[in-house]
Amino acid sequence: MSKIYTLNKISSKGLEGFGQCYEVQESLQDADAILVRSAKMHELELPKSVKAIVRAGAGVNNIPIDACTQKGIVVFNTPGANANAVKEMVIAGLLLSSRKIIEGVNWVQTLKGNIAKEVESGKSAFTGPEILGKKLGVVGLGAIGVLVANATQALGMEVIGYDPYLSVDAAWGISRHIRHAHTLEEVLGQADYITIHVPLTPATKEMFNEEAFNKMKKGVRLLNFARDTLVDNQALVKAIEKGTIEKYVTDFPVEGLIGHPQIITIPHLGASTPESEDNCAVMAVKELKDYLEQGAITNSVNFPECEMPWHATFRLTLIHKNIPAMIGKITSIIAEEGINISDMINKSKGEWAYTIIDTDTKVTDIKIKSIEALDDMIKVRVLSK
Repeated sequence: MSKIYTLNKISSKGLEGFGQCYEVQESLQDADAILVRSAKMHELELPKSVKAIVRAGAGVNNIPIDACTQKGIVVFNTPGANANAVKEMVIAGLLLSSRKIIEGVNWVQTLKGNIAKEVESGKSAFTGPEILGKKLGVVGLGAIGVLVANATQALGMEVIGYDPYLSVDAAWGISRHIRHAHTLEEVLGQADYITIHVPLTPATKEMFNEEAFNKMKKGVRLLNFARDTLVDNQALVKAIEKGTIEKYVTDFPVEGLIGHPQIITIPHLGASTPESEDNCAVMAVKELKDYLEQGAITNSVNFPECEMPWHATFRLTLIHKNIPAMIGKITSIIAEEGINISDMINKSKGEWAYTIIDTDTKVTDIKIKSIEALDDMIKVRVLSK
């Protein structure tokens, strides 16, 4: 029976998917896998029994990816499971950035006496433009970006999308009315509104900086529901003071932005819906079961996507360095141990690789010790039907 440690409260709709062959526990001891949402894991001492960590959400900044990779722990996330929830928040953010709704509501709370008269005389201070017919730049056309692009186009906006790594699946989902920009500069120079939907990587950190702001139209409204450090906050405040940015709406409140009259800080509510939590949990449990039971890897952030139909009795899964001649060393040992390969697949991602080998020959602990002893072999598992 596999033991699953839950670091946060996980939707019961997801946990129901484990069935009777799994034990969900609140202890890390002897855990085979960990389910986590937002809890920080960098200081957590992981036992050798842990084979996988699944983040019920998209971002994995709370997980020590490098340390897990070195130990052969596969880290998964659930991209797209909360996409609709975030899309709805982006649409709300667009309207909040234009119509001065929050400012108006806050002002109303201060009124006394003849409120109707005060409202009529003071409401003009909260006039803001409609989004109909305005140009929206969507930077990043993944699961969320595509939904945002399609929804805002349906609301009457002229949408320009930019993503140099646009996937085939995403391309199929984009409305034919969305114009695809070839460069980021093309978006920055035309858009009245810009919404960010790219992952945080060393290349994208603070990609919205002084240089980017200088290329934007005067009075642009910027939305960030992706990651806080995609924006250089000091440069952002300067761009607001210069009049380049009219309003900034972010789902990531940080010191220096809270209380600024032209910045709306939302307390990270993008994915905070019961539907989103259910979707993320269901997807996380499926990914985890597929890996523990079949060795299949889907939506891993540190190892390659890898799955293969399983028709044999035994299955070996091997996590190792992606180096020349490694597969030859593995198959040579397997041949020496008298193991007949019925099917095999090998995938790589950067300096890491993952191999699945199926066989009808009985695989014992003794037979795999020679494989485990290979230099640059990280982890070997034996599964059986």
